[in-house]
Parts: sequence; C-alpha cells; structure tokens
Amino acid sequence: MKATAVNNTSSGWINGFIGVLLFSGSMPATKVAVLSLDPIFVTLVRALVAAVLAGIFLYYTKASFPTKLESKSIILIAGGAVIGFPLLSSLALQHMTAARSLVFVGTLPLSTAIFAVLRGKEKPKPLFWLFALLGSGLVVAFAYAQQATSSITGDLLMLAAIILCGLAYAEGAVLTKSMGGSQVISWAIIYALPILLPCLFFFLPPSLHAIQTDTWVSLLYLGTMSMFTGFIFWYKGLAQGGIATVGQLQLLQPFFGLALAALFLNESVSVGMIGVTLGVVLSVAASKKFA
Repeated sequence: MKATAVNNTSSGWINGFIGVLLFSGSMPATKVAVLSLDPIFVTLVRALVAAVLAGIFLYYTKASFPTKLESKSIILIAGGAVIGFPLLSSLALQHMTAARSLVFVGTLPLSTAIFAVLRGKEKPKPLFWLFALLGSGLVVAFAYAQQATSSITGDLLMLAAIILCGLAYAEGAVLTKSMGGSQVISWAIIYALPILLPCLFFFLPPSLHAIQTDTWVSLLYLGTMSMFTGFIFWYKGLAQGGIATVGQLQLLQPFFGLALAALFLNESVSVGMIGVTLGVVLSVAASKKFA
C-alpha cells in the first residue's frame, strides 16, 4: 500500500511538471495575440479551439453526461479556467509585459493551496503557510516597488485572474478523482460554449486576413496546449500528488515563461524579476516539505 502511494505521488509530480511546461508559454503567447487582437476575441478563440478537441474527445470516448452535483463543480471550473483567467489575463496584458505577468503567476501556488483547503479539504502544516506566504510576499513587494512605472489596472486584473485560476485548479483536481482530468476540462469547455459562441460574433475583427501568422500560431497554442492538453496533465497531477503539494510546481512557470518572453518577444528581463522569481521558488520549495 505504501509503495502504491509513493508511486502515485511520483506520477503526480511528473504529470504536474508536464502540465506546467505546457502552461509556460501561455503569457508570452497571449501577449503576442493581444498586440493585434481584442483580448475578448483572444479569449473566445482559444476556448473555441479547445472546444473542438473537447468535443472530439467526449464523442469518441462516449463520456457520460455529468451529474447535477458534478455540473456545479464544472460550472465553477468553466468560470475560472475557461473564461475568467484567460479573459482577465488577456486584459491585464494590455497594461503590462508578459515578463511582469509571469511574476504574478508566482502567487498561483498560494491561491491554489488556499482553495485546496476550502474545496479539497486538505490540511497543510502551519510551516507550509509560512513559506507560502513568504513567497507570495516577495511577489507583492516587487509589484509594489514597481508601481510608479506600471499600471495598477493591469496588476488588479492579473490578481483577480490568479484567484479565479486557483479556484479552478482546486475544484478541477477534486473532480478529477472521480471523472478524470480529460473529462473535467472537456466538459468545462463545453459548458462555457453557450456564453462564448454568441459573443464571438460581436468581437470578430474587421478582417481575419489581416491577422499575422505569429498571431494565429499563438492562438493555436493557447487553444490546444494552454486550454486543453495542459489541463489534462495538470489536473491528473494535482489529484494524484495533492493539490497544495503539486500546486507548488506552478512556481517553475515564471522561469520558463520569462525565458520564452525574452526569446520570442525581445522583452527585457531585469535582475530584479529573476531575483524575485528565484526567491519565490525557493520559498515554496521549502514549503513543499510541510504540505
């Protein structure tokens, strides 16, 4: 029994790490998309691309329709992961660089851990919260220090996105234990369609032909990887290894994302950003021991 638990935990870390890798390009790709497209249109397209994959998966696996209780959780996930986080982060990226947004992603483990207690009934040790708060505090302090040269609107939008994302992560992980991560994210996307589809016609750009190739590539990545495939691995990892514990892997995302932002967007990554991100990772890595 003990060996099985260890193997399950190890699988959770592996699946969680794959999910983080797939999520890492989300902020840079979103930044590319919102440079030339309306943030709401970007949110709609990424969800509709994912909806095609979700529909194919549910059809060929002959998935059963969710129960009333499962549907309540799926609606929360749809509101947070399919609509809330993509929309708010897209709006935020109109007011900040992709590199700056990735520093805010450093607070996601804390947000996820809080909802792991509220929704997943997990009980991390007190020292876990000490290190988790320390990591989050570094991010908040950095954002405050940069307030003079940044938009408070972008910061608040990004913070709201993180809260909704943490809720969606925890809720999805709990539901994954009974439904499986593939079904959870697939149904969440399908449930969001009645809102997304009518909105698409109101936010279509004047000419789709004017959209450049790199923007289409970004939208395709967001729909296939950030919105669908990444969640399959991420939810499975959280369900196997524990929401609060595996959720700390999210602290690796800023590192990968900062590198991508510098490589593809030619954004400057300051020593301060790297230092804060490193400090957050070390703090939450320490908290892992007590999760």
